[in-house]
Amino acid sequence: MRGAHVIIAARNTKAANESKEMILEMYPNARIDCLQLDLSSIKSVRSFVHQFLALNLPLNILINNAGVMFCPFQLTEDGVESQFATNHIGHFLLTNLLLDKMKSSSKESGIEGRIVNLSSIAHTYTYTEGIMFDGINDPDRYSDKKAYGQSKLANLLHSNALSRKLQEEGVNITINSVHPGLVTTNLFRHSGLGMSVFKAMSFFLWKNIPQGAATTCYVALHPDLKGVTGKYFADCNVTTPSDFATDISLADKLWDFSTKLIDSLP
Repeated sequence: MRGAHVIIAARNTKAANESKEMILEMYPNARIDCLQLDLSSIKSVRSFVHQFLALNLPLNILINNAGVMFCPFQLTEDGVESQFATNHIGHFLLTNLLLDKMKSSSKESGIEGRIVNLSSIAHTYTYTEGIMFDGINDPDRYSDKKAYGQSKLANLLHSNALSRKLQEEGVNITINSVHPGLVTTNLFRHSGLGMSVFKAMSFFLWKNIPQGAATTCYVALHPDLKGVTGKYFADCNVTTPSDFATDISLADKLWDFSTKLIDSLP
């Protein structure tokens, strides 16, 4: 509705194209393209960036929206625990690889670039040390709930660290994190009977998909947020994250850990 040319980056291109057709039915003049992206795969992330850059389009807004939740323990093709790999490492690499394009787009257009990382209130439920650096891939210490919380904490730490770096550079790009709320999507497919019971008992707390997207769109588009960076939003308002999320040394340690992890992969 705001006239953006939207690139839908999706693991399932069939579903992405179905979404594209649905949007075009409502807004026939919408500009939408779909590209394949599996954020659990370093190879796929690099391939997506190569394809996107070949389109020679500007990049003003990056919404890091993908995620998996409460998965049984499994390693990706790169040998990384799947929730940490998909929810954090994939987005971390994607953002870094697209950052030069965002900087040039902002400089050439004069339009502020915006990055939005989807975190979650679940970032408050994580391992004792926040990020379990020495046990990311340890099946014996794995908790599907805490691993999800850890990955969502990583999203916040990534946002805050990158926000500081961009401010130090004087770049006209902001980055913020959002908690979308409890949204009725298939993200909960690994949750089992307990979550089904919880959903039935808490139906009044759940959001439909447009409601769930509202905070993301607000942070990505609203002119009142010009220059606002390094914040955490819920229900279209700034809110306070956990102490771990605002720990600068933890954010720096995660940045270094993530960089070394990616560099160690083929």
